[in-house]
Amino acid sequence: MKKIEELEKELQNQNLQSLYLLYGEEQFLLEQVIKKIKKLFGETVKGINYIQIDESNVNQLIADIETPSFGYEKKLIIARNTGLFKKEGRKKSDELSKQKSNISKYIQENIDLIRQSVALVFVEEDAEKQELYKTIDKLGIICNFEFQKPIQIIQRLKVICNSYKVNVDNSVLQFLIECCGTNMQELINETRKLIEYAGANGTIGKQDIDKLCTKKLESVIFDLTDNLGKKNIAKSLEVLKNLLYEKEPLQKILITLYNHFKKLYLTSVAVAVNKDVVTSLDLKPNQVFLVNKYKMQCRYFKQNELIGILKDLCDLDYKYKNGLIDLQIGLEAILCNYC
Repeated sequence: MKKIEELEKELQNQNLQSLYLLYGEEQFLLEQVIKKIKKLFGETVKGINYIQIDESNVNQLIADIETPSFGYEKKLIIARNTGLFKKEGRKKSDELSKQKSNISKYIQENIDLIRQSVALVFVEEDAEKQELYKTIDKLGIICNFEFQKPIQIIQRLKVICNSYKVNVDNSVLQFLIECCGTNMQELINETRKLIEYAGANGTIGKQDIDKLCTKKLESVIFDLTDNLGKKNIAKSLEVLKNLLYEKEPLQKILITLYNHFKKLYLTSVAVAVNKDVVTSLDLKPNQVFLVNKYKMQCRYFKQNELIGILKDLCDLDYKYKNGLIDLQIGLEAILCNYC
């Protein structure tokens, strides 16, 4: 299996292979690689030397491989979300199982033909390690596009900034991730905004991120909780009112606030019994950087206070749904109560 960076380097060096399986959660980088494959492949004419396969016509895959690409040396076939790599349930589809087996066997027996006349790219959201997966792993290239860790994201964003001759420290890019999340497309959009603001030979600072970037609701909830923990009621209410000004739905704020305090409670319990916080919160590799923030914030509250806040938020939800209280007034009352 190739790492994302290894595959990108191979394509940059114009090394195009004939058989790929690309899958994973980091869809932005995956789609960027597909664009590079298409560019490296060259001119494509749909239906002649460029074929698109999905779940509805996957039964035509072998026939499409064998059909000559009239007037062209090779054919590019992109088979996207075909169902061939899904985990089979208890009620296995005999037809699908047979299809998987036939395609796997065909690739094994005709790999020389494929290398000579086809570039075959399977694109999936997820992939089970079954017979077809193993065949591609043996004869082609597999790459799992997992969400990038902050250090990997920082390296990518730094390359973009350097290409525009804009200076930025790693700590500032880390702050950008904390504010805006780990979605590569969104981070690149925010970085380009900051680059335009800083200009050539300029420097991006944390204050620029505060001024210009659209912060994730989860990041703003961290700010609200910090002020709540420090007993700064005015600032807590200001953060809430800014969210409302930006037209964040009150119900979404309530749910996010509840989930945040639930994670603080789980962190508090995990720390008390010396249990791994990452496991307790079921964090993904790209979310591990949040552990220290959760640990720091849970120190503001005793466990019984966290339980009380969770109970109050649940009660507010019940009363709001039954028309007994205005949701905004209820949230403000809870914030005031714990300040």
